[in-house]
Amino acid sequence: MLIKLLLVEDEADIREPLTQYLSRNGCRVVPVENAAQAREALATSHVDIVVSDIMMPGEDGISLCRHIQESSGTPVIFLTARAEEIDRIVGIEIGADDYIVKPFNPRELLARINAVMRRANALPPLQSPPDSDSYAFGEWVLRTGPRDLVNSDGSTVPLSTGEYTLLLTFLERPKIVLNRDQLLDLTKRREGGQFDRSIDNQISRLRRKVGDNPKTPRFIKTVWGGGYVFAEPVRKL
Repeated sequence: MLIKLLLVEDEADIREPLTQYLSRNGCRVVPVENAAQAREALATSHVDIVVSDIMMPGEDGISLCRHIQESSGTPVIFLTARAEEIDRIVGIEIGADDYIVKPFNPRELLARINAVMRRANALPPLQSPPDSDSYAFGEWVLRTGPRDLVNSDGSTVPLSTGEYTLLLTFLERPKIVLNRDQLLDLTKRREGGQFDRSIDNQISRLRRKVGDNPKTPRFIKTVWGGGYVFAEPVRKL
């Protein structure tokens, strides 16, 4: 399958040979020099993945990545210098799917592109478009605007960003078994230090907040050898 790739790199001596290499290896490359050109390209055509430098004149790659995650959710891989560790971590936290440190072998970048695309294509689709303001399940309502969880008695339960994102991921895909790798990808939790068991810990905290008994959960059930499934019916309000 031909991968349509947006390459955002201000250095011509990196951008041009990388464009040639990727074009010879299964990618249709759209090369641009900066974030402004990248935004224009994204507004006028669909791409499967974005490979972007972090440090660029004008808008940087982190700001561009934030725009991409808010507008389309297209996978992003960062090109980063070793000295940009903090920027790299911030970028992963806001939703980048992977990064590669300069200087790098183009074959490694191609392998990472293919790996990200395989993960993206393997993710289960949304049961319905995420355009609702609220999701109701049991005696609870998750409101996506204020990002809060409200009980039937009107009381609000605070959620961390991770808990909110995880719960929304389940509510958008009820009755679908999701393994830990899929949950890490769907919640963009692959930043440094986030491994499989971090999902287990997050689910334990989320169960406590919705009143789920971990031994006989009503909402988030464990599928042994498979992962987790949101078992309760979900209604969009």
